[in-house]
Amino acid sequence: MNKRILIITTGGTLASSYSKEGLVPQLDSSYIFSRIERMAKDFDIITIDMFSLDSSNIQPEEWQALAETIYTNVKEFDGIIIIHGTDTMAYTASALTFMLQNISKPVVLTGSQLSILNPIADAEENCRLAINMAVSNVPGVFIAFNRKVILGCRASKVRTISFDAFESINSPYVGVVNSNGLDLTRYTIIPPNETLILQKELNTNVFLLKLIPGLTPDIFHMLFQMGYKGVFIEAFGIGGLPFYRRDLAEAIGNAIKNGMTILIGSQCIYGGSNLSIYQAGQKILQKGALQSYDMTTEAAVTKLMWVLGQTENQEDIRKYFLKSLAGEVSLP
Repeated sequence: MNKRILIITTGGTLASSYSKEGLVPQLDSSYIFSRIERMAKDFDIITIDMFSLDSSNIQPEEWQALAETIYTNVKEFDGIIIIHGTDTMAYTASALTFMLQNISKPVVLTGSQLSILNPIADAEENCRLAINMAVSNVPGVFIAFNRKVILGCRASKVRTISFDAFESINSPYVGVVNSNGLDLTRYTIIPPNETLILQKELNTNVFLLKLIPGLTPDIFHMLFQMGYKGVFIEAFGIGGLPFYRRDLAEAIGNAIKNGMTILIGSQCIYGGSNLSIYQAGQKILQKGALQSYDMTTEAAVTKLMWVLGQTENQEDIRKYFLKSLAGEVSLP
């Protein structure tokens, strides 16, 4: 019996064609499938057109709709592929990771840097990889791109025009394509021991703040007044924040007392944060801030949205950030 794959299209560059206003995602799933039908001939493919959006327009509401569609259909298929634009693909992959707890089948996001209409595009090659990953029986949410498979909550887009657009941050690749085919030997498969749960509630009142020298501490009071419930701070180096002249530690402490969740990571892509090493970091920890350790920004922001969507209890929030839910963080 042939394996069954569900392909969900959302738009993106792969599905784009030219217009007077530039590239616009307007190719439907039937056309896309006609281009990859030969490589999928050994499988039963069903397609769904969900959106036709530039991924800049993919937002939390679309994540929730995708999660619900996957949850509704996953039992009927061996794997699911999502055709998605590259710009926010890592955010979507991370969000789906948290919303689809204990997913037992492969959910694979892919796209391309050039439209599938372009004869030298990477689109068909990425689809081929996604198809092979979708029938791998490896559970989880993944990004398949440029002959690499990356755990969804560890992926980040790091190059704007290269076909090698994505990297796996602080975590090895799940798989690579080599002369052995799709080589997944470097990945330890951990089957979920619980039933799939759809937890799509999100609190989108989350702000990403990249620290710069001279930033006024008043920003936290302003964000609180604007209704933000959580802030992820990309701090300096391993997690440094100023407390001399402009005392961010005091401002962060006041925000936490008012019920805001403050999560702190690093501006550096690799290595992660450790606020316990320097005085500048320890002062923030003493105020009750949480840290993201080696999470990507995409994973930290979406996890913060997801956690705040599950609970407002500060102790429960802290517990969520002291455990890895799906491989998104390496804890000390």
